[in-house]
Amino acid sequence: MNKLTHFSALVLLIMLFTVKNADAQTEIAFELSFSEPQAHYVDVKMILSGLDTDFIDVKMPVWAPGSYLVREFSKNVEQFGVKGSSGTEILPFAKTSKNTWRITTNHNKKITVSYKVYAFEISVRTSFVDDTHAFISPTGVFMYVNGMLNLPAVVTIQPFAGWKKVSTGLEPLKGFSYRASDFDVLFDSPIEIGNQDTFEFDAAGTKHTVAMVGGGNYDKLKLSVDMAIIVNSEKSIFDHMPNKRYVFIVHNMLKGGGGLEHLNSTVLGASRDGYATEKGYTNFLGLVAHEYFHLWNVKRLRPEALGPFDYDNENYTTDLWISEGFTAYYDNLILRRNDFYSPEKYLDVLCGDIEIVENQAGAKIQPVAESSFDAWIKYYRPNENSKNTGISYYNKGALLGMILDLEIINATKAQKGLDDVMKAMYAEYYLKLKRGFTSLEFKAMAEKVSGISLDTFYKEYVYQAGPINYSIHLDHAGLNLVNDYQGKELASLGLVASNKEGKLIVSSLMRDGAAWKDGISVNDEIIAVDGNRFTGAMEPAKVSTDLDQYIANRKAGEKVNVLLSRDGLIKTVSVTLLKDPKGKFHIENSNDATVDQFAVRKRWLNL
Repeated sequence: MNKLTHFSALVLLIMLFTVKNADAQTEIAFELSFSEPQAHYVDVKMILSGLDTDFIDVKMPVWAPGSYLVREFSKNVEQFGVKGSSGTEILPFAKTSKNTWRITTNHNKKITVSYKVYAFEISVRTSFVDDTHAFISPTGVFMYVNGMLNLPAVVTIQPFAGWKKVSTGLEPLKGFSYRASDFDVLFDSPIEIGNQDTFEFDAAGTKHTVAMVGGGNYDKLKLSVDMAIIVNSEKSIFDHMPNKRYVFIVHNMLKGGGGLEHLNSTVLGASRDGYATEKGYTNFLGLVAHEYFHLWNVKRLRPEALGPFDYDNENYTTDLWISEGFTAYYDNLILRRNDFYSPEKYLDVLCGDIEIVENQAGAKIQPVAESSFDAWIKYYRPNENSKNTGISYYNKGALLGMILDLEIINATKAQKGLDDVMKAMYAEYYLKLKRGFTSLEFKAMAEKVSGISLDTFYKEYVYQAGPINYSIHLDHAGLNLVNDYQGKELASLGLVASNKEGKLIVSSLMRDGAAWKDGISVNDEIIAVDGNRFTGAMEPAKVSTDLDQYIANRKAGEKVNVLLSRDGLIKTVSVTLLKDPKGKFHIENSNDATVDQFAVRKRWLNL
């Protein structure tokens, strides 16, 4: 090493020591309060102590990990201000980008940043405040100091009058104070504040708290038993429990759904009166199974792009079909393994995914790897043409999880399955190497476990948008996929129309369908077909049934005259009906299944 290199290395070491020492002196604390909850505001104070710099940049994340869309959380920030150590000195600041405020410290060692956040978006990934409770989705409320994401933070909450509980995965301190070891943990720890109904259960050596918000007809004892079954079942796959505490925050609404995973907690949306029906209850357990499986898959076993996070920009990966799709595969499979679904019911649910993929024209256009990469611009921003151009990495990924599972079980004579791949990946890349995996590394591990090449699987199913040969894969288990519409010549207009202000409005077209080819457009109002009046003033379901029934009584190849209004102008379009390409599927047992095929089926369906 020459002298110049020695000098450069010394300078670098000094710089690193200085930054590390500065971080060690800096302390960050937050105070949350609610002066106007009825107006949907949370008041935030960010107290920075031990500063030794002329200026700092404080930033608001632009997205929430697990929900791959830039949501521009800084749009909800207002009344930003900064005071010095005395509490009276007003410090200057300037906004330098959409989510960055540069603060001049004026040599103050301690400063207090104050701002309000408008929180009135109901979802599992956004904050919501009203006079009954507050849900804090951290990336939309807490700012961070640029370059100091590694610092710990303390959060103190001052609940609004009458609110008595706080539910969060953050480490509890005294009272309503909590600690995060760094900002990645803080941003991954949602907070529920109010009077939520809470209950606990132990499973897999971990204490679980369930915070029910909004009431509902749930049975706490039954949920405790069944949720514990799911926890134990999923833990058995990975043979490792990463934490000692876990929190479920459940928002029960008139109509609710969806979930978002976190490091040691999750937020679920549910229908408050849905627990009493078999379908509603199993749907909720499926949501629990999905989000809890993320405790391992994606929160720890993750593509390399998904951590450490860049909170300013998109974090691209082609492997969401593994992180989300495989999780979607396992959520239903876990219900089958624990007899919440019968084998027949599970196969029916599986056919639901098959129908979604096979009946969506976009499945022939967009590969699932591309769907994963483009989640940031497509999945969360659907339009009337989305189904013609893309496919969900959830549904397609779930089916690829099924196929890979069957291929591994078959190749290993029912000795191993996808479970073994997930466990081995978790042990290697999370527990041992402590990093994310690459696409090639996941493929290599699956090949190692199965003992077979997956070149064709990746080429045809992952990187191309070609058809899935379900028959060859299901045949490993002595099962057949049957299309109930096979051989039927069902006519189709190739459009979806719905009631909009009493009018029957075209909302979407099927690629290469009759309406697509002959010139009907989205937003056209359908007035009549062959002189038969159809109106959106009827019940929406009846409108759809009547129009579909009329077309069903015609034959592919026949012409119909559609009277429509486009931008206030009346016109007639002649449409040649085409054969409906959609399928309706069920899976049945082969009559001549071999012993080996039955062994695959037995392991797969936990018979």
